[in-house]
Amino acid sequence: MLKIGDFSKLSRISIRMLRHYDLIGLLVPESIDDFTGYRYYSENQLPLASRIAALKEMGFSLNMIDRILKVYDDTASLKEYLLLQQAELKEQAEKTGMQLRILETTLNRIGKDDNIMQYSVSVKEMPERYVASLRKIISAYDKEGLLWEQLMKEVAPLSIQYANPCNSLAVFHDKEFKEQDPDVEIQISVLGSYQNTASVIFKTVPSVTIASATYKGGYDQLTAVNHAVADWARDNGYEFSEDMFTIYHVGPGQTKNPEEFVTEVCFPVSKR
Repeated sequence: MLKIGDFSKLSRISIRMLRHYDLIGLLVPESIDDFTGYRYYSENQLPLASRIAALKEMGFSLNMIDRILKVYDDTASLKEYLLLQQAELKEQAEKTGMQLRILETTLNRIGKDDNIMQYSVSVKEMPERYVASLRKIISAYDKEGLLWEQLMKEVAPLSIQYANPCNSLAVFHDKEFKEQDPDVEIQISVLGSYQNTASVIFKTVPSVTIASATYKGGYDQLTAVNHAVADWARDNGYEFSEDMFTIYHVGPGQTKNPEEFVTEVCFPVSKR
């Protein structure tokens, strides 16, 4: 029989962890002295201690280790657990690698790009949504408000229910900046199902991966934000895949003060 200190040295598991393993029933001493409370382990428990240590080094939680030990001698079941853990670690490694690349490119651009930290860019998935959509060629970008007036007028009799989040946004379909006659589509997320009106179409928009930056203030910042997102996408191995759009989290419909606007500039992207 081995005292807990000797077993700790042989198994390379700290006494503190051995006591914890005993507490949760993962590795229980062979015997405990009723008078002193000393824990005694058997040499035959060393292989079990090695299994626990090996599984822990693979990143398994103690709860999962306890489950694996119950099927350890079943090769098929053990392999299934190991394959699942392998897949999860690979996913974590890929995510960590991406985070490191983003940190590296950000560090390289500090001091070279005034917008690098002013407009923080992130990649995320925008889920599928059902929208009321109105698309038209308008005389200029600053006439977009006319589209919103028309949309709200045409859907008013339908008593539509807005989604949460509502995601009021504008999609810019032109492949270049247009000084006049831009092709603009506005969308607002709704719940339920509705009949199309004269100009408003109800449709499902599929999910999309976007690189986006959210800022507070007037629309005069849009050019700088666009540049920040474009530079970030280039530096981090992304390319634009669809038409860009802006989400108006707080816009003219909620406040007349441009300093209170909250706008998210979104570029659908895919990895190069």
